[in-house]
Amino acid sequence: MSETKEPESTPNNKRLQTGNIDNYNYEILSEDYTSFDMSFKLIVIGDSGVGKSCLTNNAIKNTFDDAYNATVGFEFFTFNIRFNGKVVKLQIWDTCGQELYRSLITNFYRNSSLAMMVYSINSKESFDNVEMWLRELRTHSNPDVKVFLIGNKSDLEAEREVTTEQGENFYKQNNLSLFMESSAKTGFNTQKIFVKAAEILYEDYNKYKDDNSSNDMGSTDENNVNNRQKLDIHNNKNKKGCCK
Repeated sequence: MSETKEPESTPNNKRLQTGNIDNYNYEILSEDYTSFDMSFKLIVIGDSGVGKSCLTNNAIKNTFDDAYNATVGFEFFTFNIRFNGKVVKLQIWDTCGQELYRSLITNFYRNSSLAMMVYSINSKESFDNVEMWLRELRTHSNPDVKVFLIGNKSDLEAEREVTTEQGENFYKQNNLSLFMESSAKTGFNTQKIFVKAAEILYEDYNKYKDDNSSNDMGSTDENNVNNRQKLDIHNNKNKKGCCK
């Protein structure tokens, strides 16, 4: 789905931790919130320098730092949100974009429930490479993985090399789950992207569970529902750095 723009915020504004999206009331919980009803693995991919880590940091920690260095290897984050009384935990693997680590990144595609492909609106090259990232993703990931296309750095409008229409066309032509532009610097749409990711996976989980219940004549085993998406929480203490 394509999303319309919302008013921009500044990094120093404290964003609301509750809200409404589509048919759901939601509440964003702390990053270290331990209790959850379902969890999903999410991977963030794209060229180096498009702002993947800054985007994630802004959404989760409401921070931005121009001095962030390129991610070396991988970073791990969690995003916890409550929908209608159910807590969804996103286990977010933020990857580097350097060619050196490309073979390692493919290992993170496996068992991912959702992938965010990020490009920078002021870099035509990063947008052109999205096709390569998508091809690689679909080669190594689950066939039913959800895919978002994110055009980051919308604050650099004067330097824009990729139009919004180009992003929308790619999203439609490749049957992706969502297209949205964002700014890790201003906070524009950063949190909303992850709320939408949690919402889509939450709906997919419930649909799968309902279908499974019907097939089993009304009985469900919570431990066997959607096992491809219910993953252990990983502790990744040694990752550092951030793509600008």
